Amino acid sequence: MGMTTLCYIERGDEYLMLHRVSKKNDVNKDKWIGVGGHFENQESPEECLLREVKEETGLTLTSYRFRGLVTFIEEGWGMEYMCLYTADGYEGEMIPCNEGNLEWVKKSELDNLNLWEGDKIFFRLLRDEAPFFSLKLRYQANELVEAVLDGKALELPQP
Repeated sequence: MGMTTLCYIERGDEYLMLHRVSKKNDVNKDKWIGVGGHFENQESPEECLLREVKEETGLTLTSYRFRGLVTFIEEGWGMEYMCLYTADGYEGEMIPCNEGNLEWVKKSELDNLNLWEGDKIFFRLLRDEAPFFSLKLRYQANELVEAVLDGKALELPQP
């Protein structure tokens, strides 16, 4: 079981997205995700968030919000608890990321990207300014098979 952070940095009507194309054996290969990563020993969620964003983007966050906890289960990969953040303040210069390509993407165009199906659920929650939420996402063979929001099952789109 892992603990990770995931952050969507905002610039106006855009999010900074990471197109994961660089790593082999990457559960996120070819997907577009936010920036973040695994907790190191004795780190709090905020310490992990700030370190990972700095490592992956070169930016130092100055304003961020903890938006939700995502329980992510993928058959064959195990499970992780993901602390989901948005950030609307940062300083510094962006650097190239060794895990893929960083790109500013209009929020209205997110659905055109290769996203995890469950990420579309939390993008909707973020857009609607949902209060702090707990979202469980269970995948089999990269297909979303269960989504539970604050303890209540969500209806999944039919393939």
